[in-house]
Amino acid sequence: MKNFHQKIILLFTFFLSVTIVSAQEFLPKNLTENEKTLISEFNFKSSRVTDPPVGPIRTMAEWEEIEYLLITWEPSYPNILRQIVEAAIQECKVIITTQNETSVSNYLTSNGVDLTNVTFMDEPFNSIWIRDYAGNTIYSDDVGERALVDWIYNRPRPLDDVMPEAHAALVGIPYYGTTSGTNDLVNTGGNFMSDGLGNAFASSLILNENEAGNPYGVSTKTEEEIDAIMNLYMGIESYIKMDVLPYDVIHHIDMHMKLLDEETLLVSKYPEGVADGPQIEENINYVLNNFQSPFGTPYKVKWIDAPPSTTGSYPDTGGYYRTYTNAVFINKTVLVPTYRPEVDVPALAQWQEMLPGYNIVGIDVDNSGENLIASLGAIHCITHSIGVDEPLWIVHQPVSESTPNATVQLDAMIKHVSGISTASVFWRETGNGTFTETAMSFVSDDTWTASITMPPSEINIEYYIEAEANSGKTLARPIVAPEGYWTISLESLSTEDWAEKNISGPYPNPTNEKVNFNLNQIEGPINVKIYNVLGQELYQSSIENGNGIITLDLNATWNGTIFVSFEGDFGRINRKVIKY
Repeated sequence: MKNFHQKIILLFTFFLSVTIVSAQEFLPKNLTENEKTLISEFNFKSSRVTDPPVGPIRTMAEWEEIEYLLITWEPSYPNILRQIVEAAIQECKVIITTQNETSVSNYLTSNGVDLTNVTFMDEPFNSIWIRDYAGNTIYSDDVGERALVDWIYNRPRPLDDVMPEAHAALVGIPYYGTTSGTNDLVNTGGNFMSDGLGNAFASSLILNENEAGNPYGVSTKTEEEIDAIMNLYMGIESYIKMDVLPYDVIHHIDMHMKLLDEETLLVSKYPEGVADGPQIEENINYVLNNFQSPFGTPYKVKWIDAPPSTTGSYPDTGGYYRTYTNAVFINKTVLVPTYRPEVDVPALAQWQEMLPGYNIVGIDVDNSGENLIASLGAIHCITHSIGVDEPLWIVHQPVSESTPNATVQLDAMIKHVSGISTASVFWRETGNGTFTETAMSFVSDDTWTASITMPPSEINIEYYIEAEANSGKTLARPIVAPEGYWTISLESLSTEDWAEKNISGPYPNPTNEKVNFNLNQIEGPINVKIYNVLGQELYQSSIENGNGIITLDLNATWNGTIFVSFEGDFGRINRKVIKY
């Protein structure tokens, strides 16, 4: 901690010498006019070199289990911060950065907040926007040693930029920084989302702020070089970047998008042609046409209306960037920004429907007393987290549909540093209060499986997965189980109709080299054929077991429209592919 405090003193001296606004004066999420003049004078790079972590690493997803929620106590927003702490202490520990511990603790206790799970970190800071400058949790070997990774913050706010080191020192975990040498990466947490499986999303701001002529004095980097840094320090294998939005001056994706799980995107929706609606739709179509979920299936997209001002204004007509996607997972609770009852009630109901069993808590960020949204941020922007030590990690692609009497196979990847002792699927028919436990069998490579038979009638099945590590730690997925669960909808379909609904793809489409399909619960054997528009057969193969993902390599000479057919006991299903 000595070196860290020396660094703080040096930074604070510089902080005063260039007359950057004091930590006591509120700073908005965007650059102030004064800060804009200071960028060219400010040293964004660090003299401390930290090599990347050794061995394979994984960045956690937000919906995974966390040990700490992090906030900085900005005196301008005591009621909003109190509500965050009040909800979070029911789920985890809370670290509050403040140099006025007595005042903050007195305020919280006088408002009925128990401080048992609260730790105060006495460090100076510049701003409330901790999502952008705090570190991100990584694990070695998926579930091993926990550490924090930090980037260069794109603001001349030196006290904020060293906060990740303070958090790491307080918790007692390693710190890695992309802050020096050729690994001097400028990035912000509001413009980063991880699915926990090596895939991440951002806007093209990440490219713009590290390109030639950038104002931060960092080395020029190509997109490939940025991707390589993210892979080295965070294990990101696929870094998806979307065009920036014209009316979002911050260009952070958390203001209009959120990952709900490994395959589901929650996206803000505007009326047709309004504000950033067209660009958002273009970006989502780009993702759907060029990328697939880690399960090899198309991403699922859920849209949630972005509310206007009370006078009907959106960002293109002077309204603030109001959003319901700028929310934060805190284990079994989700905090969602709110604005006024007439627009909040349907939005919160949608959140509850999307995440059954979660405690959905709305916090007003749009009132005259504490108008946080006017400073271009909301709840996700002012919170961050540190994952648990030695997580029990469960990854499962939910089965959403089946037919009566069908046998459904449920697979999951389950890992813990101590190994897994047991895993089970708990399931029941809708309306039945008791879950039936079916033991899962270990297959290989951390994969566990179980099969359950659907009832003879069209009664939906509710289920969750629970595992116990050799250490004795237990966890369920969804994390809120048994109050929350996944649902398999049963529908009586003909064999061909069932196959029609459960052969997913093609993706990407249009495509140049490869095309993917997911044969969800479609058993083999299956004959696969490719035809041109004249009906001429270009390719054929046979698949013994069709259940799963298949990838077809497309011949360079095939251009235009081609058709892929799947033939089996279900009949024949055709899909159109555009080859360029």
